[in-house]
Amino acid sequence: MSHGTVSMGEPQRAGGGPSWVTDGGLETDLIFHRGVDLPHFAAYPLLDTPEGRALLTDYYTAYAEVARRAGAGLLLETPTWRANPDWVATVGGPADDVRRVNLESVVFLAALGESLVAAGVLRTDSDDQYGGFRVCGVVGPRGDGYVPGEKISADEFATYHSSQVAAFADSGAARVTAYTLTTVSEAVGVVQAARAHDVDVSVSFTVETDGRLPDGTPLGEAVASLWDQAAPDGFLVNCAHPSHVARALDDDVWTDRVTGLRVNASRQSHAELDAAEELDEGDIADLVREHDLLAARLPNVDVVGGCCGTDARHVGALWGVAV
Repeated sequence: MSHGTVSMGEPQRAGGGPSWVTDGGLETDLIFHRGVDLPHFAAYPLLDTPEGRALLTDYYTAYAEVARRAGAGLLLETPTWRANPDWVATVGGPADDVRRVNLESVVFLAALGESLVAAGVLRTDSDDQYGGFRVCGVVGPRGDGYVPGEKISADEFATYHSSQVAAFADSGAARVTAYTLTTVSEAVGVVQAARAHDVDVSVSFTVETDGRLPDGTPLGEAVASLWDQAAPDGFLVNCAHPSHVARALDDDVWTDRVTGLRVNASRQSHAELDAAEELDEGDIADLVREHDLLAARLPNVDVVGGCCGTDARHVGALWGVAV
């Protein structure tokens, strides 16, 4: 499945800079702004109802408008962060839902992207400085994303994530991206699963307020270990405030490997966010300032979006546009 006029990672914007807009904090936006109940933080069940699909359509369309105004391409990333075997079982679905919902998520977003092109929100003319969209399959951690979870090998993680990755590969998704990973072994396992199914793959670690992974590994050390074992096609950091990520940049040896940022608006720790009963949307001006400082140290960032507490306003501001 190929949409638009550009391929992943290929700069298209005049003047350089990031090429791809992606979305923000899907689950926090749905829960706190739209009053949607998401048991276990799982958004994929919305695909099963017309009302849920309408909510998702409205959500993603806001980011298409950001892309249009910013002159960038759009990554439509599936609402499947919780659609792996353990979480599907926890949510209450049968085992075969793993394949079904991941396949359906790509089909849904591909159709949405085409409708946005038809409506003129996204353009795909070959002489545009921007245009097009890509559908990317989202993989989440086996655990909850804020704690390291059980210690298992990369090979075991590869086997575990294989069913979700296989569904994305079969759907024709442009890429698989694993977000909010807390250990190197899980990141290596996701890359191994993607290689086995011949699909491009990005991985994204999350960090605590000190710039370390939740298991205590310094981010730079984790990046080096990942590249030694199984280098991905793209690498991001997500679910942390830019100032927290910046604390990990003690040298520039590995920073050119960072190809994307999806940051939190809040400066709170993961533990504080997990316990919060109200959404901390942060300060947008502060977010933009800190994000600009961070991005200036990461020369190859090509994907910019948000994570917990962010919505289209935040992501638009990161791209210098108002929505």
